[in-house]
Amino acid sequence: MQKTSARLLSLLSLLQARRHWPGALLAERLDISPRTVRRDVDRLRELGYPVVATKGPDGGYRLDAGAELPPLLFDDEQAVALAVALQVAATSGAGIEEAAGRALHSVRQVMPARLRRRIDTLQVTVVERPSVRPHPQVDGGVLMALSAVVHAREVLRFDYAPASAPVAADHDGNAGSPPRRVQPHHLVTWGGRWYLVAWDLDREDWRTFRADRITPRTPSGPRFTPRELPGGDVASFVAGRFQGTDGSADWPCRGEVLLDLPAAAVSRHTPDGLVEELGPNRCRLVLGSWSWPGLAATIGRFDADIEVVGPAELKDAFGHLARRYANAATGTPATLPPIQ
Repeated sequence: MQKTSARLLSLLSLLQARRHWPGALLAERLDISPRTVRRDVDRLRELGYPVVATKGPDGGYRLDAGAELPPLLFDDEQAVALAVALQVAATSGAGIEEAAGRALHSVRQVMPARLRRRIDTLQVTVVERPSVRPHPQVDGGVLMALSAVVHAREVLRFDYAPASAPVAADHDGNAGSPPRRVQPHHLVTWGGRWYLVAWDLDREDWRTFRADRITPRTPSGPRFTPRELPGGDVASFVAGRFQGTDGSADWPCRGEVLLDLPAAAVSRHTPDGLVEELGPNRCRLVLGSWSWPGLAATIGRFDADIEVVGPAELKDAFGHLARRYANAATGTPATLPPIQ
């Protein structure tokens, strides 16, 4: 059995993890008797933690909220998780970098020396893929406002700033236009940016809006009954929108080829493709892309002979690129029209 101090820390950690704990379940998790649970709860109350007890068949304990709540305590695993979360918060694009740093410093100050040493030795360096465009910062108040209306299922009115450059999943961002009216469904991140997934009431269609371009208006509108997202879930819907489809997580252009390469060598470089082994040095690749020339160029990066299975659009794209590359190799001026 744990020592009393360690057991109290475990009990407090459990009470912080969920709103209500049946007494029998607490006793089972801590490997103690229900009577010992009651005594430990009394000790927590003496330390200033407002633990509320409920009686009856569903009776148990909960940690009540209050202005006088002492500093929260963390076990070792929670301390490590918190340190990692706060250190990577700078990559969220939510404009909370400074606040995250101050939060980590505050938490560190109230922790025992043993946990402080663990946090100090845990230095996380986040390396992101290079981007030609910096990720815009989103005001934390805007994220909180969007999260609130998503949770409350309330109609949102907002002004939508025009984009300085085209963005794949943005729609109809016109300067000087009336405020947008939407039924907000999800607040998501994609590629380092925050997006609001919503049903546009005026356009009667699903839209994804960049959160950094949203200025919410108050008050929010009436409550609504959520609609079902195309594709069945928000992950499929968002993936489909960024792949240029109307909600299914599939590419607008998909083709099949045979490559004179081992399947293992191809699969390492095509995480979104389907690779089938046909022999020691031959495989089948099914891959998607935004456009047929883009798909042909992606497949062409493999240093191997290619046999196009289909469709005809992919064969035409290979021919188009072959002529363009031949012109580039000989210095001939480009005369080819863009492929349709």
